[in-house]
Amino acid sequence: MKKWLVSMLAFVTIFGLVACNSDTGSSNSTEEDDTLKIGISLPSATHGWMGALIDSAEKQAKTLKDSDGIEYVMTNAADPNKQANDVDDLIAQDVDVIVMLPIESAALSPVGQKIKDAGIPLVIVDRELENDAATVVVKGDNEGIGVNAGKYFVEKLEGKGKVVEITGPPSSVTEQRGAGFKEAMESSDIEVIASQSGDFSTEKSLEVMQNILQANPQIDAVFTQDDGMALGVIQAIKEAGRTDIQFVTGAGGGKAVFEDIQAEGLITATFLYSPTMVEDAVKIAADIAKGNDPAESMVVKEATQVTKDNVDEFYDPDSKF
Repeated sequence: MKKWLVSMLAFVTIFGLVACNSDTGSSNSTEEDDTLKIGISLPSATHGWMGALIDSAEKQAKTLKDSDGIEYVMTNAADPNKQANDVDDLIAQDVDVIVMLPIESAALSPVGQKIKDAGIPLVIVDRELENDAATVVVKGDNEGIGVNAGKYFVEKLEGKGKVVEITGPPSSVTEQRGAGFKEAMESSDIEVIASQSGDFSTEKSLEVMQNILQANPQIDAVFTQDDGMALGVIQAIKEAGRTDIQFVTGAGGGKAVFEDIQAEGLITATFLYSPTMVEDAVKIAADIAKGNDPAESMVVKEATQVTKDNVDEFYDPDSKF
């Protein structure tokens, strides 16, 4: 009788443990499987174009979390090595999709391949990789910015003059804008007498332009690949008291540049490259996470030219950028 009771108690205990474990495991598995998560890897910034892009990315991610229950993890890096480590962490967290704006195209291309090899879809924003790791690329028309700027220089300078180019750091953005600019001026007599990187920084561009001004007594115009750099350039020109430079152009569509155009200052034109493009990237990532195929693998935003003739259409006094 005692043996029978012991056997029955053991059976009930084992059954209860199995049932409890089965219920708990089922609940956790369902919760994990049903929760979608997007990883977002961006450079670090608190202001300017990149600051506005980071703000736009987080706002869109929060909106999707509230509306669709999609979780997100956002990382910011000051250099390519930190960004590579951030992406490793996102892969380890088994996110469903990664959105990445590479700090440098070449340095982050192997990282993009690592994401692809892990079987995670990748949405690239702004700066392209040097391989085919991206599932979707969302960018502005970088070549169009360069081409439109080059045509503007040819028209304003009547096909001749000495100009300066302030570029960004090594990336597809810098290469495409520079190539488009030079291509549009090939048949003219315009000479690019200096081309240096301002690292998409107002402060660095101020310093670079100060050196260029000292080395070149005659400059007719300056093409900058970024609105923030344009602001540094005009500060350097004003501090040097130079009157030979007829105009400066930018790219991006920043509020301060729009205001300079409205005031008929040294900046006479810029070309749209909105930081809100990242919102499209996050939306596309969410759609992919849900199991939907992207409608297209390349999304390109138009590089609209903005001058005093149409600046009021685009100016937003409440814009953070």
